[in-house]
Amino acid sequence: MNKSKRPFTKSKRSFRRRLPPIQSGDRIDYRNMSLISRFISEQGKTLSRRVNRVTLKQQRLITIAIKQARILSLLPFLNNQKQFER
Repeated sequence: MNKSKRPFTKSKRSFRRRLPPIQSGDRIDYRNMSLISRFISEQGKTLSRRVNRVTLKQQRLITIAIKQARILSLLPFLNNQKQFER
């Protein structure tokens, strides 16, 4: 048998690595609203670590920053505004 012609070969496709959502220079604190708002859903909930693709330490810092921003009224606790598209 000739092994050079295999019917089931894996296709070699290029894989582009996703950029990390938090760069090394970014500070995770309650004042950095542009960074914090990326980790909150439409309803105002904190997104999970798997969705965010961040480390456990980063997720803890994000959660603390979101809580501090909510207490200082920089972020809403809930976003219950219904959006109708017509």
